[in-house]
Amino acid sequence: MDGRNNTAVTYFILVGLSEHPRAQVIFFCLLLVSYLVILLGNSLILFLVQYDSRLHTPMYFFLSNLSFLDICFTSSSIPQMIINCLIRMPVISAGECMAQMCTLLYLGVVECLLLAVMAYDRCIAISDPLRYTVRMANQVCIQLAGFSWVLAFLLSVVPTLASPLELCSHIVNHFFCEVLAMIKLACNDLEFNKLLMMATSSLTLLAPFVFILASYGRILGAVLKIRSAEGRKKAFSTCSSHLTVVSIFYGTAIAMYMTPQDKTSREQDKLASLLYGVVTPMLNPLIYSLRNKDIKKALRKLLGEKKVP
Repeated sequence: MDGRNNTAVTYFILVGLSEHPRAQVIFFCLLLVSYLVILLGNSLILFLVQYDSRLHTPMYFFLSNLSFLDICFTSSSIPQMIINCLIRMPVISAGECMAQMCTLLYLGVVECLLLAVMAYDRCIAISDPLRYTVRMANQVCIQLAGFSWVLAFLLSVVPTLASPLELCSHIVNHFFCEVLAMIKLACNDLEFNKLLMMATSSLTLLAPFVFILASYGRILGAVLKIRSAEGRKKAFSTCSSHLTVVSIFYGTAIAMYMTPQDKTSREQDKLASLLYGVVTPMLNPLIYSLRNKDIKKALRKLLGEKKVP
């Protein structure tokens, strides 16, 4: 990370809201509430999946992976953002900044792949229900989840470390060390970095998204073959929560990472990063719990109701 004057950048100043001190107080309250909801909601899902044996299925195995992932993802950025709201000029060391950037990038890619795996699970469950337990056996589920974590590392962290940036500035116009904000500090021309980002984004965002669309196309075809209205309703209900999460996450991520970039920091980049980095992890447990009968039954059982319909 050497600039043109060959002076190493040893720290960065995060100026996401430094120009708006009054907004920092509101931002602090919103972040604190959001983080508590994320921790409590996702931890509750993790506990319920382990607690209720009826939730020991592939669908809830992947859901618990998603909840664990969201806790790790948000814990890598939100606590620091909360603390920074209390500091006029937040400073982070170069090593911590790079570690945060790689961690967030890695976990974000894991979520992309994991959402694709969850779509595949729903596709098999609806289009091939008779062989579902065989095709989605425990060992297969573990392999698919492990594959998502390993492949994400190869597609995100390895390229980032293999092509280090030469940074000329230590002023990061963002709330945390987000990869796009860091690239804008590069001394060198961004053409190579743009090509590298488009290539990796195609593999980590576009390809999983296309796979999810294809899976839901197959699901739609299988659902339309179901004769009973009740059966169609039940099939759609098992996919609606996942489809809602996919729409929010991929919509903001694709708009942010697959659009032309320059060296000018945009306010909409900050908003988009908050949508997929804070809002989506907060909505995930709410969407899956409020729209999922099995989760609500497990919660009622946990609270001690004698009869759970």
